[in-house]
Amino acid sequence: MTDRREQLRAFPWWRWALLVGLTAALTVVLQLAGVPSPALFAGLAVATVLALAGLGPVRVHRTATSGAQAVIGVVIGVLARPDTLGALANGWLPVLLVSLGSLVVSMAAGLLLGVQRGVTPLTGMLALTAGGASGLVAVARELGGDERIVSVIQYLRVGLVTATMPIVATAVFGAGHVGGGGPPGGSAAPWYVGLALVAVCTLVGAPIAAKLHVPAGALLGPMIVAVALSVGGLTFGGQPPAALVDVAYAVIGWQAGLRFTRPALRTVLRILPLAAGLILAIVGACAALGLVLSWTTGTTLLEGYLATTPGGIYAVLATAISSGGDVTFVVAVQVLRVILMLLVAPFLARTVGRRWGGEPAD
Repeated sequence: MTDRREQLRAFPWWRWALLVGLTAALTVVLQLAGVPSPALFAGLAVATVLALAGLGPVRVHRTATSGAQAVIGVVIGVLARPDTLGALANGWLPVLLVSLGSLVVSMAAGLLLGVQRGVTPLTGMLALTAGGASGLVAVARELGGDERIVSVIQYLRVGLVTATMPIVATAVFGAGHVGGGGPPGGSAAPWYVGLALVAVCTLVGAPIAAKLHVPAGALLGPMIVAVALSVGGLTFGGQPPAALVDVAYAVIGWQAGLRFTRPALRTVLRILPLAAGLILAIVGACAALGLVLSWTTGTTLLEGYLATTPGGIYAVLATAISSGGDVTFVVAVQVLRVILMLLVAPFLARTVGRRWGGEPAD
């Protein structure tokens, strides 16, 4: 068995073929099961197993990870459409303050996670920051965090939030039927328009971010350009093609998974109970902020709760649609929170990293 593994490792194309094939197969399975970001989950799981078995590639090339970050940045940026952000015009101040409150609560919980052995405060903060899970996973290593821990905890957060949201919305806030739903908006433009949009945002945003020494510039640069084009109505209905987004998610999953070792896996498993408790505390705190948002903006309690739920934007959308809530307002607050988190988190991470250190733990 050992000789067979050594033979496979001697031929890189075998390792990549195995990684790509298994990731594609698992992505289809997870997609049918309704798992959010199935390609990222699949890439992370397959790469982790192959890395621990000694059958995976050594690493993902930096160019590939930078490209994946750019695609994810554009995916997030195009969510900021004029109709959604226009819904915040009358209540922009409470929305902004509540969004900042969510940021403070989740980052404080992350610093508490950082007291665990093998987890730095920086890694804990990135792991529990509520907003843009795929974006934070994509840039965790670049910011000095351990992307293995960040990826697992971030998607544990998404999973817990998605699982508990229909129950809380129905039992506590009196939501009606909770049905299915899709991503906000849809692209009526051909795939090549979306591909051109990604290319423009990347070629313009990434070099500017690099020149300005913006942390996580490969993600933030294209994201900011995409936000500007989307708010200005200049995307021509284009969105990143679904196949390209799946590849980007898979690459981010591979980046984290291929670095897994047995000690790193033990560290992740050891911190899961504390992480789950902190995530539930974040959910409760954000629900309280949702009540404040409802009182200050005149929205219903359910809309306030959905607008401040820390993750699972597509599940939030489905719940808002099926319960007859103000979908535009809910999505607008969620989008603002995600963009705000991704803009602020890298700069705060740099500060935390300088003060407490951010070396990933093996």
